[in-house]
Amino acid sequence: MSFRDNLQHLRASRNMTQEQLAMLLGVSRQSVTKWEAEKSYPEMDKLLKMCQIFDCTLDDLVQGDLTSRAPEPEVTVPAGPPTDVCGYDEHQRMMAWKVPTGIAAILLGIAIGLFFEGAVELASVGARDGLFVIIVLAGVLAGLAFLIPAGMEHAAFQRAHPYVEDFYTEDDRLAARKAFSGGLIAGIAFIFAGIGCLIMLEKTAENIALFFLMFFIALGVWNITHYGMLLGRIDVAEYNRSVGEELEVEEIVAVELDDARREALLATKRADRKIGAICGAIMIVATIVGLGLLFAPVLTSANPDEFEPLGTSAAWFWVTWPVGGMICGIVTLLMRAFGKDE
Repeated sequence: MSFRDNLQHLRASRNMTQEQLAMLLGVSRQSVTKWEAEKSYPEMDKLLKMCQIFDCTLDDLVQGDLTSRAPEPEVTVPAGPPTDVCGYDEHQRMMAWKVPTGIAAILLGIAIGLFFEGAVELASVGARDGLFVIIVLAGVLAGLAFLIPAGMEHAAFQRAHPYVEDFYTEDDRLAARKAFSGGLIAGIAFIFAGIGCLIMLEKTAENIALFFLMFFIALGVWNITHYGMLLGRIDVAEYNRSVGEELEVEEIVAVELDDARREALLATKRADRKIGAICGAIMIVATIVGLGLLFAPVLTSANPDEFEPLGTSAAWFWVTWPVGGMICGIVTLLMRAFGKDE
């Protein structure tokens, strides 16, 4: 017996539509249609989820014969507005804890390093500097211990869920905006507290003043980043758009999506590649112009040994890169605003 026959029978025995099964699995209805038409095959996590839904083993579902099973009670399917069936909110909340904590750990490492770097009891300046470097590197490692796994988990989540249906209500959005307002104010207050400590203690205990400055900055950055990410999570449309930038074309083609959504992601990917190519060309031109401004006066000078770069146009060679970056930003905005909607 084929997987298709088993799936069709299990659905029918519980009076479950393709849309309902798709909602429970966190995929599109077209994906279920393709499975039952044997045009594609579900991934392992979807198969395991079906085993839980239909109370069967993986072997029975894939290779066995479940068509002889007696009809069972209908599965309770979420009704009403869309629900979070793929764990999107939980994942984004996890990211909103790990990323700010990683950043704060790096800043706290600098704060602790500044505190011990100014300690007078250490034998020499070289010892203080060495201890500062060691503590800062330890803070960086602690921060990366949060940031790198978070980035890998987010990339894996995007590959598994390239499209998420917006399920947030207006109450959810309002609560997120209120929380962000409070977090932003608290973050700014922490930063101001650090500046206050610096002003009060700078002349009497500079290392302690710098420690409290960086300590409160770390707290402020954590609050602002945390609540900012919680606010950003409710913009599901932006998440769906960003997937097109992060995933490769092969990954987009392979994921379980209906044709319209897959084509939208591919169109976004193609547009981003065009923008990247144009911006790359702009920055190459900017580099050529900058190097020309830097070295042209030397090449054209009658006496290169007497050349003074700061007194000529060579002093402005660095301007070409900021100008190139601004042009890239303008091109990106124009192409996304007026580009052809494929």
